[in-house]
Amino acid sequence: MLSIKEIKEKLEQSTGLETWITELEQDERIGARKLWTSWKRKQQQLLVERQAHEEKVAFDRSYCSEDKSLVAGVDEAGRGPLAGPVVTAAVILRNDTKELIGLDDSKQVSRTKRNELAIAIKQNAIAYSIHFQTVEKIDQLNIYEATKQSMTEAVLNLEEKPNVVLVDAMKLPIDIETHSIIKGDAKSLAIAAASILAKTARDEYMDQLHEQFPMYLFNKHAGYGTKLHVEMIEKYGPTQHHRKSFEPIKSILRMR
Repeated sequence: MLSIKEIKEKLEQSTGLETWITELEQDERIGARKLWTSWKRKQQQLLVERQAHEEKVAFDRSYCSEDKSLVAGVDEAGRGPLAGPVVTAAVILRNDTKELIGLDDSKQVSRTKRNELAIAIKQNAIAYSIHFQTVEKIDQLNIYEATKQSMTEAVLNLEEKPNVVLVDAMKLPIDIETHSIIKGDAKSLAIAAASILAKTARDEYMDQLHEQFPMYLFNKHAGYGTKLHVEMIEKYGPTQHHRKSFEPIKSILRMR
């Protein structure tokens, strides 16, 4: 009979097809039962992730007229914050995306997982592009138009021209077949990948901004309008990185 330690080591390497797995099901030891239950739960989660992954891949390929068609996914991060740029990304993934199983909308995964996924996405992309839209442009155009322009730049900056572009809830003025997908980051693998790249790039930018302006705690709230952030704006005043066209910054400036 395998020891508990041996069972743990073997389960970590198991594919689920080994003959000793059947024996483990009958093992009545408490330690063995806990390991078996944990392993089964993990396998079920992996199955759910694989199925979700296949559905996202099939969704993207449903917009392709040929097997060799290139699909670009486009998404943004940072439309709502009071400070910092809006960041957009466009991604064309390879056909073999097994390494991206578990990829989901950036809002659904932890920051550590997002950073891991960002590396994997870049390694498995035919091409990707990240664009930073400045606060000045946001104030000049409005956030919707600024985001649209940024997304357009992200697509046009791709090293490979896609045959079709899938965008999360936005229509782009480009000469490429484009589809606006509501909640696209939950349906499309390419859009989910773009969501991850945009979010991780923006978080890194806001961390760097925190080094310049530590009193605003940009590394904690990423520029969003939390109670603490608003209090810091009222106390220290807006920086050049705050969006002057957004409330309550607009009213705070009027009162100064």
